[in-house]
Amino acid sequence: MNQNQPIEFTEQLVPYTHAELAAKVAAKLTDSRFQHCLRVEQTSRELAAENGVDPELAGITGLLHDYAKQRSDDTFIKLIKTRGLDPALLNYGNGVWHGVVGAELIKDELHIYNEDILTAVRLHTVGAPYMPKLAQIVFMADFIEPNRNFPGVDEARRVTQKSLAAGVRYQIQHTLAYLVSQGAPVYPQTLATYNAWVGGVNAVATN
Repeated sequence: MNQNQPIEFTEQLVPYTHAELAAKVAAKLTDSRFQHCLRVEQTSRELAAENGVDPELAGITGLLHDYAKQRSDDTFIKLIKTRGLDPALLNYGNGVWHGVVGAELIKDELHIYNEDILTAVRLHTVGAPYMPKLAQIVFMADFIEPNRNFPGVDEARRVTQKSLAAGVRYQIQHTLAYLVSQGAPVYPQTLATYNAWVGGVNAVATN
C-alpha cells in the first residue's frame, strides 16, 4: 500500500473517519509519538494483510496503541483504583500502564468499545500466554515499525516476515533479556508470556 495514499475507513468499526480519529490521537501526543503511531498503523495493516486479519481493524488498533502513552501517572493510578483493575499494577509504571490501563481512556474519551481493539491495546505492552492474532500483529508492528533502530531489529523483521508467531517469540525473549539487564521489575503477565511462547504451549508454533 502507498504510504502517501490517504486511508479511508469503510467498515464502520469506529465512529470516526480516519482523519477524525488521527486528529484525536494527535491531540494527546507529541508529534514524534504520533508519527510513531502512524508508522505502527501502516505496519499493522501490512502484517494483517500477510496473516489473514482485517487490515482496517489492525490499522485502527495500531493507530490507537499509544493513545494513552503520555498521560500522567496520577491518571493511571486513579483508573486502576476506580475501575477494579489488578492493584498489583500500582507496582509498575507507564511502560505497563499505557496499554493495560490506557484502554480505559480509549473507552472513556473515544467511545470505542470494540473488544478486539481494546484487547490488542492492552496486550501490546505486556503480551499474554494466549494472544489473538490481531494482538500479535500490533505487538510486532510496535516493535519493528520502520524507524525502530536497536540491535536485533533487522532479525526481528526477518523472523516476523517468515512467521508472526516466531516474531512474538523473538520479541518476548528480547524484552525479558532487556528488562533483566536493566534490573527492572518484570510484570507477571510478561513472564507468563515468556514461559508460554518460549518454552510452553506456543513454542511449537514458532519453531
